[in-house]
Amino acid sequence: MAKTASTPGGSGMASGGKKEKDHPPPLPEPLRVPVADSHTHLDMQPGTVDEALAKAASVGVTTVVQVGCDLAGSRWAAETAAAHENVWATVALHPNEAPRIVLGDPDGWSRQGAREPGGDRALDAALDGIAALAALPQVRGVGETGLDYFRTGPEGMAAQERSFRRHIGIAKEHGKALVIHDRDAHDDVLRVLTEEGAPDTVVFHCYSGDAAMAEICAEHGYYMSFAGNVTFKNAQPLRDALAVAPLDLVLVETDAPFLTPVPYRGRPNAPYLIPLTLRAMAEVKGVPEDALATAVAANTARAFGY
Repeated sequence: MAKTASTPGGSGMASGGKKEKDHPPPLPEPLRVPVADSHTHLDMQPGTVDEALAKAASVGVTTVVQVGCDLAGSRWAAETAAAHENVWATVALHPNEAPRIVLGDPDGWSRQGAREPGGDRALDAALDGIAALAALPQVRGVGETGLDYFRTGPEGMAAQERSFRRHIGIAKEHGKALVIHDRDAHDDVLRVLTEEGAPDTVVFHCYSGDAAMAEICAEHGYYMSFAGNVTFKNAQPLRDALAVAPLDLVLVETDAPFLTPVPYRGRPNAPYLIPLTLRAMAEVKGVPEDALATAVAANTARAFGY
C-alpha cells in the first residue's frame, strides 16, 4: 500500500455500492475539552491528511500522533508531522516488520510486497534509518516497537527481540518516548524493558494487559493508552485494567483504521471517533467526561513532550 492518505485500493466497489461496514461512522457529539489521539495511522485511512485533521478538530480532537510501522512509513510520518503543526510523529519498525526484513516475506503480506531474506545486516541498516529519523524535532516517539507473538511464530522471535532492544536504545539516545506494541507477549516485553533499562517515558499502545499488569506498569510510571477495543463486549479484562490505572498515566487512541469503538465495530476508524472511546473510558473510571479529557490531554502532551 502506498504511503499516502489516499483511499486504500482493493474494494472494487462502484460509488454508491458500498456495504454499510465500509461507510465511515457519523460524527459523534464534540468533546468540551480538546484531546489528542495518541496513536493513529493516517497513511492507512481514506481521504487526505487535511480532511482527517479537520474532521477530528470539529469534535475536539485537536492533536494526533502519527505512528510509523516500517522505514517508509516512518519517513512519511516525519514528513507529515513537519508539514502539520497539530501532528507529531513516532518512528519504528513494527514487531512484525523485523522478521520480514530478516527472513523475507514470501506471501507479500507487508505493504512492500514480497521480499527476499536480508538477514541481520538488513535489519541493522533499517534500524540505522529509524535512528536517524528519531533525531528529528517533530518526531516525539520511537515506536511502535515491541513483541508480537500473535502474527510472528517462534522463527521470528529473535529478530523481534533484536529490533526491540535496539529501539529501546534509540529512544534513550534521543530522549524520546518508547511506544510499545505488545501482543500475547506481556512477560517478555516487561523482561526486555527490565534487562535493557526502560527509557524515561514508556507508552503501552493499545494496552492489552490485565489489571495485574496495569499495576506493574503503574509502579514503573508507564503510560497505558486505551483504544476502541475497551468498548467491546468481551473486553472486561481491559476495563478492569483501566479501572486500576492511575488517572495521570492514561491515554486514549484510535489505532485507526483499526479497533473502531462500539457501536460501529467493524467499520472504518479515524481520529474523529476518539470521543466515543473517551466517554466509555470515563464511565469505567467513574469520572466526569471533562475530567478525563483534561487528564488525558495533559498526559499525552507530557508523554510526547509537546
